[in-house]
Amino acid sequence: MSGRSFSSGIEVKDALREQDYIADDEFAVVVHLATALGRPLLLEGPAGVGKTELAKSLAAIGGRKLVRLQCYEGLDDNRALYEWDYANELLHVQMLRDRISDQVSEFDSVAEASKFLADQDFGLYSENFLFVRPLLEAILSPDPVVLLVDEVDRTEESMEALLLEILAEQQITIPEVGTFVARSQPWVILTSNDTRELSPALKRRCLHYHLGYPTSEREREIVTARAPEVDAATATEVVELARILRDLPLRKSPSISEVIDAARAATVLAASGFDTASDAKVRDILLTALLKYSSDVTLAKERFDGKLLESPSRDGGEPIERSTVASKPANTTTAVFRGTGGRDPHQQGIRGGSGIRSTR
Repeated sequence: MSGRSFSSGIEVKDALREQDYIADDEFAVVVHLATALGRPLLLEGPAGVGKTELAKSLAAIGGRKLVRLQCYEGLDDNRALYEWDYANELLHVQMLRDRISDQVSEFDSVAEASKFLADQDFGLYSENFLFVRPLLEAILSPDPVVLLVDEVDRTEESMEALLLEILAEQQITIPEVGTFVARSQPWVILTSNDTRELSPALKRRCLHYHLGYPTSEREREIVTARAPEVDAATATEVVELARILRDLPLRKSPSISEVIDAARAATVLAASGFDTASDAKVRDILLTALLKYSSDVTLAKERFDGKLLESPSRDGGEPIERSTVASKPANTTTAVFRGTGGRDPHQQGIRGGSGIRSTR
């Protein structure tokens, strides 16, 4: 299998559109540069804006195999790089034992026997006894791959250190065996929901792009591309509903994929005799697709009922701060929607984000 190359960002954009992935001109150019230069591409931004979907679409248009490493807290090298097949190594030793015993018995001293054994290569530490994990699989693959390191911010910083050799030199060193250089140049995509700051060493080895939510016009285009059964009017109403919700301090703002689900749900409801998504009853039903926390549903309904036009206060005094995860971000992605990436803006600076044009 041979991979496809692209001559321009426009060609990348058109090819992605064939996969129903809607990218704007700037983003398509960045993707093209990452593939042309052989540089990893780090995509940061809120969950559900198309970071993972880009890697899937890129593999499809590039004629490449997708190799995915899903990151999580506690991920170690045995799950990311490789693991020794100790059971087969033991069987190998048992098969060699009798023959080795016969050869060693020919020596008159232990020192001679020990030197003989030290000079032998029993093949225990070789590629044949490796359980290949995603990172090593991408390096050893003879066919071109797209390596997706998904949600890298969920791992500890020690895992980032393991990635540096792959990102910089496209190789992996196994102490017992040696260095494996990539047999075909992988396209590497790293995604981050910005729940923690990534190390400068990792960022230095990557091209960086921040993906945010698309414009209303772009999101309508995404919805109709991904759900062609949804008419333009319904798509417009659902996208506008999502835009209003994203302006609220929610625990989790609606992702693009959830907007698509809501648009499909609105189409089904319309076929069942319900009114449009602007109707209060239908709108409340669609919140089940767009919002995932009861506190967010309550907050949204208060907004639509007009109870949030003014901030509540204590006896006419200072406004009461609403107690939500958004106002006190912990290990969540909520603060990304407010531009701070979950960090104190007075200490680390507010990060700007350019708009995203993506599908999921």
